[in-house]
Amino acid sequence: MTAIADLAATELATAIRARAISPVEAVESALARIDERRELNAFMAICADRARAEARRTETAIASGAPLGPLHGIPFSVKDLTNTAGVATTQGSGLFADTIPAADAVAVARARAAGAILIGKTTTPEFGHKPFTEGPFFGRTLNPWSHAHTCGGSSGGAAVAVASGMGPVALGSDGGGSIRIPAACCGVVGLKATLGAIPNLQAPDLFGTNSYVGPMARDVADTRLMFEALLGPERRDPYGQVESFPRRVLAEGARPRIALLLRCGNVLDAEVEAAVVAAMKKAEAMGMIVEPVELDLVALETPFLVLLRSLLRARLSAYATRSPEKLDPTLLATIESGASYTAADLCEAQFARSACFGKIQDILAHSDVIASPTLSAPALPVGLDPLGRIEIAGRDAGTIRGAWYPYTLPFNLTGHPALSMPCGLSEACLPIGLQLVGRWHEDAYLLDVAARLESALGFHVPTF
Repeated sequence: MTAIADLAATELATAIRARAISPVEAVESALARIDERRELNAFMAICADRARAEARRTETAIASGAPLGPLHGIPFSVKDLTNTAGVATTQGSGLFADTIPAADAVAVARARAAGAILIGKTTTPEFGHKPFTEGPFFGRTLNPWSHAHTCGGSSGGAAVAVASGMGPVALGSDGGGSIRIPAACCGVVGLKATLGAIPNLQAPDLFGTNSYVGPMARDVADTRLMFEALLGPERRDPYGQVESFPRRVLAEGARPRIALLLRCGNVLDAEVEAAVVAAMKKAEAMGMIVEPVELDLVALETPFLVLLRSLLRARLSAYATRSPEKLDPTLLATIESGASYTAADLCEAQFARSACFGKIQDILAHSDVIASPTLSAPALPVGLDPLGRIEIAGRDAGTIRGAWYPYTLPFNLTGHPALSMPCGLSEACLPIGLQLVGRWHEDAYLLDVAARLESALGFHVPTF
């Protein structure tokens, strides 16, 4: 039965429609895999009884000849930052251990309307505040490739679940790379779509948001399947007012122009550099045009931190004062550091955000896609201080955001769609991620380029 858990969502959807596999079998297989791999600690909550009941109803719908959605009978998970009606959403924190939302987030509702079956909530560091999926409320989520290395974060549980066959698709969220970082660490695909393309109404500041909900899967086709079910306008989202999204596609024989951003003011691991360069050589062999570009993204770490720390302080300072013992010490430190910023600092951070948007737009005026490493180095060892400095290539590379993921956080601020996909392995058998960035609302085109590259790279993720 558990072999079903290794199927791609596209394969599973086809088999369910053909009645070769039932939704009940699909759900039972995912639940069995979760039970088999409990040591990975990927889930905060598992809604097995509810999932089984939904699977029986979807099976009845198939038998009755009812119209089927594109995700009909597909098991999926949701990161614990995203609201799920009737299922606890704790934000990864003991503060909200008993919080059960009354309504699904828009993305969850759309996935379920497309026929997907929720099997559980995946782990996240408290309020998604750091790139390692660990915390006092649930412990540490393990990377299936190496338990000695982080699975990344903050959508670490989602990445581990997908990589391990605990459902072929998952919903993560991304406030600075939180889908793409764990996707790179766990060798899966993760998409942060264009701002507003997948509505996210949970952000307290909808106009200044840099937080996104998006799909994670083992390949580009499954990522696309989930994305298309989530895409659409939403009148309550200020960036979700586009009634008709552009459908530019990569035509057969077209030669997309790729701007290669190999370094961005950072120290780069030699194995990561070699893997990304090799991927670009394969892109050129396919007829793509690759041209190097230069851009300092490390400098954006400071304004990003102003925005992040100010937001967390505004949201959580009362909790930090009232119940500090319930919070991760690194979250407490992050909240406290937000006290030093002024209103002028916050405005200057927004100015930097606008300036970065202009620079990315200039590059994409002459290129179809930007390619870069997802991370400056493969998955880091567990136990590192997320607020400290790290070494890359034997050198002090700086603080973790500017040193390890300077490539991801800028695109949360600029709103451009960004995808991470595996492009190779290090000598230690750790996945290496390639990031692709597209123009606003050209998510479909970005997925086309990713699919073409995926076929050339021939990197197939094993299911653990």
